[in-house]
Amino acid sequence: MKFCLLATFLTCFALIAPLGPVMASPKLLSLEFEVFGRVQGVFFRKYTQKQGKELGLRGWCMNTPQGSVLGQLEGEASQVEKMKNWLRKTGSPKSRIDKVDFRGEKTVPEYSFVDFSVRR
Repeated sequence: MKFCLLATFLTCFALIAPLGPVMASPKLLSLEFEVFGRVQGVFFRKYTQKQGKELGLRGWCMNTPQGSVLGQLEGEASQVEKMKNWLRKTGSPKSRIDKVDFRGEKTVPEYSFVDFSVRR
């Protein structure tokens, strides 16, 4: 009897084991950003949209009346971190980034945006 149960268990395990571990969904982050400096009139929004799409992020960006660029990002944590570094250090070729504020970073269960857009 014990041998029969063990054989059944090993047979079942052999059938299940090749499937491998179940992969967890990547953690999605959401956050707002605001970039200050020379960021209007230098295609900053266009380059931000392009970079966001290349990183597989979703969200939006827009100019503000105060001369900054405001936006929201959603995506995998590693890609969001890359975008944060890009916003801090790179931007568009003719921009000058003085400061970037990141606010409201949180984990989200799913995307709330379809793509990365420029708002006007």
